[in-house]
Amino acid sequence: MRALDIIIKKRSGQQLTKEELVHLINGYVAGEIPEYQISAWLMAVFFQGMTPEETKVLTEIMIASGDVFDLTGLSGPFVDKHSTGGVGDKVSLILAPLAASLGVQIPMMSGRSLGHTGGTLDKLESIPGYSTAMDQPRFREIIGSCGFAMTGQSREIVPADRLLYALRDATGTVESIPLITGSILSKKFAEGADALVFDVKTGPGAFMKTQEQARNLAQSLVATGRQLGKTVVAVLTRMDAPLGTMVGNFLEVEESIACLQGEGWEAQRTPQGQLVYTGPSADLMEVTIRLTAWMLVAGGIAGDVTDAEDRCLSALADGRAYQHFLDNVRLQGGDIQEMERRIGTWRAPIELRVSAPRAGVVASLDAFKVGMAGVYLGAGRNKTTDPVQPHVGVEVLIKPGTEVTRGQDIYRLWAQTQEQADEARTLLEKSIEIGDASTGVAGPSGMIVEELYDL
Repeated sequence: MRALDIIIKKRSGQQLTKEELVHLINGYVAGEIPEYQISAWLMAVFFQGMTPEETKVLTEIMIASGDVFDLTGLSGPFVDKHSTGGVGDKVSLILAPLAASLGVQIPMMSGRSLGHTGGTLDKLESIPGYSTAMDQPRFREIIGSCGFAMTGQSREIVPADRLLYALRDATGTVESIPLITGSILSKKFAEGADALVFDVKTGPGAFMKTQEQARNLAQSLVATGRQLGKTVVAVLTRMDAPLGTMVGNFLEVEESIACLQGEGWEAQRTPQGQLVYTGPSADLMEVTIRLTAWMLVAGGIAGDVTDAEDRCLSALADGRAYQHFLDNVRLQGGDIQEMERRIGTWRAPIELRVSAPRAGVVASLDAFKVGMAGVYLGAGRNKTTDPVQPHVGVEVLIKPGTEVTRGQDIYRLWAQTQEQADEARTLLEKSIEIGDASTGVAGPSGMIVEELYDL
């Protein structure tokens, strides 16, 4: 069997067999097939796609390429959540302790910031002393103690994905839906999850810019998960404007803590039974509670989403969720007293404001531009080796749909240097679109766009 023949077959739009995919992927991981041939295969997949069966087989091969977490001795249910990436997306910091407080066990393997999107690990590691590096026994021990543990992908977990992802990034094939599906599912199932809930973001600040692209990815994730015998739910959510009010590493930890303590948002049910959220962090909590509710349903803890949402609200109101957050910080080496001492005060030395250029209604705040402003400030990365700063970032003072006067502050930013501050301010100014007050421009009508599942 030759790699060249497999490449030509896929280039011609034909379906590859399991044996061909095994030969190709395992040969690459073993160093027997060169990068230039895998690059050609990736490009062929990008243009020709893969069948559902090929995507399933690819995912299975990637899972089998390395270690799989052993969660023996833990009770479960094991449910995880994955986001396709956004700006101000600190959902995992709230969702994990909330779901854990309601009986779900979460083996969460997260990533770092790259490009305009933030990374959960960078946010958590901005907490003094917090460590996401641990071996499998410690990972299992922490889950058993507080219901969830937060770690990153090691070299032993799905090495095929680590190698393929780096090559996809260098060959312009990152957006291929079958390759995205295999990458995401292989990591999540290798960590021991029995069910998964996906936050598939759509809009200017998402990788999937259109709802059609996001739906295609969601359908692929749900279908492939079903073929692998797992429960998968995909929720399409808006990523037009930054999620919540804070963009930056410790800044997002602060907002997460406030939300866990019930600050910055309220939720009430309408007579029709719909939850309506208000407050500066309303969009963040609408997404977080809906995703957590689906985790409870997927894990068999709640019978339906309405019941699960009510349980989430109770666990937030009585402090259970926040206590689980503190337990996890302690177990992963964080200094709780120092963390709480820094809330509201730990900021980079240069502060600037960005104001409305004219009176009217804030029609939109471009999440991509805000995310890139965070990169200029040092909250994110242009490449994986870049360091990140914990105490720089952007605060969103006004949300879309709000009427403003000329000169009213829209953003506040904190920077290490004046040059970084000026670059970020320029991008933030470009992110603001003001409409006429008389037109009644409004913000997004709900953060949940669509839900796909096969329970």
